[in-house]
Amino acid sequence: MPDAVVELRQYTLRPGRRDDLVELFDREFLESQEAAGMRVIGQFRDLRDPDRFVWLRGFADMATRKSALSGFYGGPVWQANRTAANDTMIDSDDVLLLRPLGDGSGFAELTARPPVGTAKLPDSVVLATVYQLPGPVDAGFRGFFERRVAPVMSASGAVPVAAFETEPAENNFPALPVRTGENVLVWFAVLPGEEAHRAHLAKLESSSDWTAEVLPELIRSLAVAPQQLLLAPTARSVLR
Repeated sequence: MPDAVVELRQYTLRPGRRDDLVELFDREFLESQEAAGMRVIGQFRDLRDPDRFVWLRGFADMATRKSALSGFYGGPVWQANRTAANDTMIDSDDVLLLRPLGDGSGFAELTARPPVGTAKLPDSVVLATVYQLPGPVDAGFRGFFERRVAPVMSASGAVPVAAFETEPAENNFPALPVRTGENVLVWFAVLPGEEAHRAHLAKLESSSDWTAEVLPELIRSLAVAPQQLLLAPTARSVLR
C-alpha cells in the first residue's frame, strides 16, 4: 500500500565522507528503521554533488510517523551508531514532508531489497524534480502537471513513477526539523542510466511543445527555478 506521508531528505556531508555514511546506512539503518514502523524507499548518491546524500522514507500516516521515529531514534541501533553517522554530516535539516499528489501517485510497487553485504551498484538513475510554488498545489497546477508536463516527460524518456505535494500537517517529531512555509510538487522518474538521462534532456530541448509552450507556462507558475536531483541508488536501495 502506498505511503501516505513521505520524507525527502537531503544531507550535506563533510568532504569525502559520503561513502562512509552509505556503508553505515546500508548496513545498519534499513531493516532497523522498518522494524520501527516506517519504509525506507531509497537512498542515493547525488551525481552532481559528491558531498550530498539523499534518501526517502515513508509512513502510513502522521501518527505512525511520530511513533516510528520515536521508536527508532530512541532505540538501540541509532544509539549505537548515531555518533558515527552524525560525524559524516554538516547539515541534515533539508527535509520536505510530502503526501501523494493523488490516488495512485505514490511509490506502490518496489523491488525487493538486496541483502546486507551486497556491493553491486545499479546502473539506473533516479531523477527527482522539485517544483516550488507561490501557494499550495491547486487543481489548476495539478491538472497542468498531469495533462501537459507528465506526457512530455514520458515522451522524452522520463516517465513519472510517483508525484507528491507538500504535506501541510505540523511536524509531529520536532527533534528532526523539516522545511516549512514552502509549497512544492515533487515528481520522480527512473531511467536506465546516465546516458538515458542525457538522451531525455536532448529530446526535451528538441521538443517544440516543451520549449515553446509547456516550459514557459511552468516557469510562470513557479516561485523559483525547479530543482533537479540526479541520483545514483546505493547497492541496497529498493527504488532503483
